[in-house]
Amino acid sequence: MLKILALIRRSIKKSFDNIRNEQLKNNLLQAVPFWIGSVITGFMAVMYAKIFAWGENLLHFILNWHLWMIFIIAPVGFVLSWWLVKEFAPNAKGSGIPQVMAAVELANPKEHRTIRNLLSVKIIVFKILSSLVLVIGGGAVGREGPTIQIAGSVFRKVNEYLPAWWPKISKKNMIMTGAAAGLAAAFNTPLGGIVFAVEELSKTHINYFKTALFTAVIIAGLTAQTLAGSYLYLGYPKTNDVSLMVMFPIMLVAGTAGILASQLSVIMLKITAWKKKKLKTDRAHIVFLIISALLIASVAFFINREILGSGKEIMERVLFTSEKHEDWYVPVLRMLGPALSFTSGGAGGIFAPALTAGASIGSVISGFIHLSQNETNVVVLAGMVAFLTGITRAPFTSAIIVLEMTDRHSLIFHLMLAGMVSSIVSILVSRHSLYDLIKINFLTEIRNKEN
Repeated sequence: MLKILALIRRSIKKSFDNIRNEQLKNNLLQAVPFWIGSVITGFMAVMYAKIFAWGENLLHFILNWHLWMIFIIAPVGFVLSWWLVKEFAPNAKGSGIPQVMAAVELANPKEHRTIRNLLSVKIIVFKILSSLVLVIGGGAVGREGPTIQIAGSVFRKVNEYLPAWWPKISKKNMIMTGAAAGLAAAFNTPLGGIVFAVEELSKTHINYFKTALFTAVIIAGLTAQTLAGSYLYLGYPKTNDVSLMVMFPIMLVAGTAGILASQLSVIMLKITAWKKKKLKTDRAHIVFLIISALLIASVAFFINREILGSGKEIMERVLFTSEKHEDWYVPVLRMLGPALSFTSGGAGGIFAPALTAGASIGSVISGFIHLSQNETNVVVLAGMVAFLTGITRAPFTSAIIVLEMTDRHSLIFHLMLAGMVSSIVSILVSRHSLYDLIKINFLTEIRNKEN
């Protein structure tokens, strides 16, 4: 085996040495780390998706066996998820996107060594473990945000292992490209990954790293498709024969979803601030987590199980079955679940829960105003874009992600309208996004430790 590897290495070196153009050599050397990181990211995104789906299926298997088991697995899941993060990787908590945003800001000559606190192999391991435990315990979290932190960690580690003679690569560009590749692989949305890097992460001119960004997204996406097959995150909802008048319900849903999403962000930040101020001991944290878990368990047992998990089954039901209209209280549950789960201190994202909350809002409002099934589908998709925009303040990213995950390119203007309306009205509640404010907290903590 070693002889074969040595032979391959010599062949590659000989071919590389035959290249006479030094600029081309340098460009190839700079590209290779991005390609390696992209392949690893695609592989890890698929494996993580399978592990996460197994966790959700295990939760439903247990609850179908005996629903009262939720009163046991929820407290255990919430406490164990929090403990794993607290003991082994404190910066693996939550979504992971604010950590990547903070790492991008720390990628400067003075602070770049602190990035290891936010992006590392340890973060990857405990991000996966903690989020898996939390979703088995009924936590309303997703895997997409964590996948972005995992991808950022992969790319940072690849960059770190480059030999000293290798052409230097910007840490900032490496992390941003990794995040884009992670999002593209998580949702199978290559354009969404690119737009996310530009809209949410980039403070530099895209010309400096556009080639690396495009190739990384393509390679990560192709790797994920090779392992998981060519798929859409959701599918092909029917949206044909919809009149221009649907723009009015879209604006209504977008405005409602934008305000509620922004308000949810404010509530989660207040819960986090209250915990930091009031819960000084581990015992106090555990009591809080048990109360939160039992509240979710009680809602699931006595009212509706749809408060649990990422909520993808809600999106699939309202888009692809005749059961288009959710009960009026489902959006409330789909905000309560993420509010308690996201602030638990364990790992887990809010991308999928945000999409679910937006879908349920669109479903409820379309039922109130008696829209047709195809019109309902359009309004549901608009609600998804609007709620995600209210959380992230990234309307173009939100619109492109929903566009790609459903392959409804004819709705580009409808979805962009929803994102724009949500972006405007969400500012009425809070000027800054949830991710921006959490990012500031991470930066403050890390800089205080270093000083």
